[in-house]
Amino acid sequence: MKKEKSKIYFDYAATTPVDPLVLKSMTPYFSKKFGNTVSFHSFGQEAKQALEESRERVAEVIFAKPEEIIFTSSATESNNLALKGAAFSRKKGKIIISSIEHSCIIETAKWLESQGFEVVKLKVDKYGRLILEDLQRKIDKKTILVSIIHASNEIGTIQPIKKVGQLIKKFNNKNPESKIYFHTDAVQSFGKIPINVNEMNLDLLTASSHKMYGPKGAALLFIRNNTKITPLFHGGGQELGLRPSTVNLPAIVGFGRACLIAEKNSIKENARLIKLRDKLISGILKKIPNSHLNGHLSERLPNNANFRFDFVEGESIVLQLDLMGIAASTGSACSSNKLEPSHVLLATGLKHEQVHGSLRLTLGKWTEEKEVNYLLKVLPEIIKNLRKISGNR
Repeated sequence: MKKEKSKIYFDYAATTPVDPLVLKSMTPYFSKKFGNTVSFHSFGQEAKQALEESRERVAEVIFAKPEEIIFTSSATESNNLALKGAAFSRKKGKIIISSIEHSCIIETAKWLESQGFEVVKLKVDKYGRLILEDLQRKIDKKTILVSIIHASNEIGTIQPIKKVGQLIKKFNNKNPESKIYFHTDAVQSFGKIPINVNEMNLDLLTASSHKMYGPKGAALLFIRNNTKITPLFHGGGQELGLRPSTVNLPAIVGFGRACLIAEKNSIKENARLIKLRDKLISGILKKIPNSHLNGHLSERLPNNANFRFDFVEGESIVLQLDLMGIAASTGSACSSNKLEPSHVLLATGLKHEQVHGSLRLTLGKWTEEKEVNYLLKVLPEIIKNLRKISGNR
């Protein structure tokens, strides 16, 4: 019998495997503790208690109050609720986003523009960092919402969210009649790097379970007290009336457990990942001619390394790596079926032909040094062969 080729996973930014401890915590809520959280009997109250304990756990990660957390089915839903809910509560005005947001923010903003709202995109520098002066120029009394991604899902660059929050707070203090809400998509950073919604002056924050070893089907939206949000759905009034429907309790319990594990292990795990990430970056840049790092060298997520290679297509690299048992991506998993160049990399000033040669490698808690060594062994040969095929050596 032929032995199955071992598989190595370098696509943790797309999704993560569920931690066995998380899965264990979820299991009873499928069949033994299955009550509906709004029921008054003991089954329902047991479920309600598990829901609220999970709410407390996820709130602690970002120093929020439990009553400021609502659970949703996905980050896409949370982002839609944040942007549309804030916009509908104000009826009209300007929405400011960055040019490197996740596609669900960009598409939601585009839809709001079709409904009469003004949408402005902020520029970033060559590393994908927000240009604060651009925000300072464009923020005004018509602005109702600013949404800036905390850390790029593609190139890993971390944005100066605290400075943005200070700028918005200063504007709000001078113009109390025209309150601007501040939202961040923290899907890639939540549970990996420190977040304090109070220090960052955030009104809204999105995070997702399946990016941090929890299950798919659970996400959150932090909504600061007194932040006005118009619900997208109407029904039984669950989740403060802002997201009615029977909650996905097993997934939410798993999300809460994943947060507990992250809180306990993040400092040690980040140090390990940074060491592996930096080995990957230095190794690739040293071993492969005409290779370049996308994003900032140090102001990036602990587990993200994004490259571009001259004279080669990113899709071809991913396919060749897969043949060698390595899973990687060219960019966001949500748009990987498109052949269009990455809007994130274009925003950093790269040309179309440069963008097409990109490769995203993201690490996680089960990434081992021997896997990094294997990648550094096979990738140079793959790039060399692909360049030969294309006529560029």
